[in-house]
Amino acid sequence: MSELALVADDGGVRTITLNRPERRNALNVALLEALRAAVADAAADASIRAVVLAAAGKGFCAGADVTEWSEAVDGGDDTGIRWERNAHALMQEVHDLPKPTVAVLQGAAVGAGLDLACACDFRVASEDAVFFCAYTWVGYNPDAGGTWFYPRLMGLEAAKRFVYTGERWDAATAKQRGLVSEVVAPDELQAAGARLAAELGSGPSVAVGLAKTLLQTAGTRTLAEQLEAEKAAGKVCAETDDHKEALAAFAEKRSPVFRGR
Repeated sequence: MSELALVADDGGVRTITLNRPERRNALNVALLEALRAAVADAAADASIRAVVLAAAGKGFCAGADVTEWSEAVDGGDDTGIRWERNAHALMQEVHDLPKPTVAVLQGAAVGAGLDLACACDFRVASEDAVFFCAYTWVGYNPDAGGTWFYPRLMGLEAAKRFVYTGERWDAATAKQRGLVSEVVAPDELQAAGARLAAELGSGPSVAVGLAKTLLQTAGTRTLAEQLEAEKAAGKVCAETDDHKEALAAFAEKRSPVFRGR
C-alpha cells in the first residue's frame, strides 16, 4: 500500500489512515488513488469486518489540495479531471462498502474531506474538531457528494444553512445537528473509534452488509419492492453460519459468537 494511505489491522478491524499531515491531509490525486486502492483491498478481504477511516496529524482533512488544482489550471493538464473522477469514485466506494465504516475526526474536517467522512456509516469526533463548508469560502458549490450526504444526515434546512453560510461548527453543534454520531475527549478519540468499529465488526457480517445495502437503497424502491428485496436478502442470510449459530445460541440460552460468514 502507498505511504499516503497507511493500513493497519487489529483483528477484523482495518484502519486506513490519510497520511499527508504536512498538507493537513489535503486530497490530491495521489492520495485519492491510494485511498481507493486501500478501500478496494478492504472490500475484497473476507477477514476484514469493519473499517476505520482516520488521519495523521492535527486535522482530519483540509479538503481538495487547492495548490495542485491551481497548478493544474496554470499548466493546462488534466489533473482536475483526474481529481474529480477519483474523488467521485472514492465517495461511492466508501459509501457502498459492504462493511461498517467509522470515521474518526480531529481538528478540521472540511470540504471534500468532510464529504469523505460523511460517506462513512458513523463519525466519531474529538471535542476539538471543527466543520465548515469550505466550498462556500472559495465561491464554489460542494462537488464531492456533500449535497447528497448533508440533507440525509442533518435534514434539508440545516444542510442549506451549513452550505449557504459556510458557518464554522464545533463538535457539539455538529452532533446536535446530526453531522457527527459521537463526540469524545481528544485523548479518547482513537479508542472510541476502534471500540465502535470492533463492536460493529463482531456482528453477523453478511446480515449487516445486506442490511446496509437495503437501508441505503430503500429510497429507490416502493414498499412492495423493498419487501421483495428484504426477502431475497433473507434467503442469503438463512444460509450463513452466523444465522445458524444465532439459532443454536437462542436454543442453548447463550450469546452467539459470530464469525462473519
